[in-house]
Amino acid sequence: MLSLDKVFNAQLVLKDIIRETHVVRGYGIAPQCELYLKPENLQITGSFKVRGSAYKIAMLSKEERKKGVIACSAGNHAQGVALAATKNGIKSLICLPDSAPISKVEATKGFGAEVCLVEGVYDDAYKKALELRDSEGYTFVHPFDDENVIAGQGTIALEIYHDLDNIDAIIVPVGGGGLISGIAYTVKQIRPAVKVYGVQAAGAPSMFKSIKDGKIECLDSVSTIADGIAVKQPGENTFELVSKYVDDIALVSDDEVASAILALIEKQKMIAEGAGAVSVAAAMFDKFNLKGKRVVSIVSGGNIDVTSLSRVIDRGLRKSGRSSSLLIELIDKPGQLKEIARIIADCGGNVTGVHYEKGYTESINGCFLRIEMETRDWDHVNLITQTLQSEGFKIIQ
Repeated sequence: MLSLDKVFNAQLVLKDIIRETHVVRGYGIAPQCELYLKPENLQITGSFKVRGSAYKIAMLSKEERKKGVIACSAGNHAQGVALAATKNGIKSLICLPDSAPISKVEATKGFGAEVCLVEGVYDDAYKKALELRDSEGYTFVHPFDDENVIAGQGTIALEIYHDLDNIDAIIVPVGGGGLISGIAYTVKQIRPAVKVYGVQAAGAPSMFKSIKDGKIECLDSVSTIADGIAVKQPGENTFELVSKYVDDIALVSDDEVASAILALIEKQKMIAEGAGAVSVAAAMFDKFNLKGKRVVSIVSGGNIDVTSLSRVIDRGLRKSGRSSSLLIELIDKPGQLKEIARIIADCGGNVTGVHYEKGYTESINGCFLRIEMETRDWDHVNLITQTLQSEGFKIIQ
């Protein structure tokens, strides 16, 4: 059974395996509260997942150790299991869908695991892992719905309490629920008055819907840039613990997540994956009542694919009004572009792109001009728009 003693035992067991990630102040991100960040993106393997995996593996019997462990994951859990098993001298086999990025496959191998690529998607790899568990006698290490895994994740709360006093709230990313279950259980045993808030991506609201409806529900599909928490169905243990110990759960959009990733890069020089940034997005966009409160957001991981980072940053720039565009209807005659560029420059904006578009306008000599700009924020965009309109230009969008 899950107990506070088990969480403290996990902290002792994990001492020589994980990196203790100290809380840091998050400046300029959520001015309405005193925000701190728990940077599990700096953890060994780049994610909190190694905590639960390592404690689960450390608790195996001698017989289970001899036979080895198996897991199924396309990301952080795979690397956590691989590292923990290698540290304990135990064989590990990770089933991955053959569509998994090469970088993640190689990272998993790099931590000492054997990799079994399975044709198809995650569900096919999961099925294969269970088949091998039954035929070869491996111990299956579940990514979230296991009491030892949950206890391992609960060590994060102990580290927060070691670094900070008088916390009002902790904001936690939620996928299957292992992380928030461990943190919430530990927090409520020590200081019940501290609020524990969960955050899911709007494109994968499995725990949010399950808690709202009072029963475990399985989503037909999930779609979000926060792929690390794109879970269709919460676990039985995690659903029960979240129902009992978590104060509230909110949803954030992909645009809000992208803005949080961008804010962490600019304000904290910190790289977070989508799943790791949802807790920061919740603080940034006022998903909970945090005014004047001392708040800790768990940045749960930093394993974002480098090839997608630029797209996420671009999305964050657009969400925050740092990058914007205007569609202007014009009479097609010389000097129009020069005048528009002058107005934008006088307002402090920077033109980064110009696209001439022909189309149906009220005038037979009309045209459309798409202007891409670098701007400070949405107030700056509005200033430029209003100034152009006052100079007689027709803004379409």
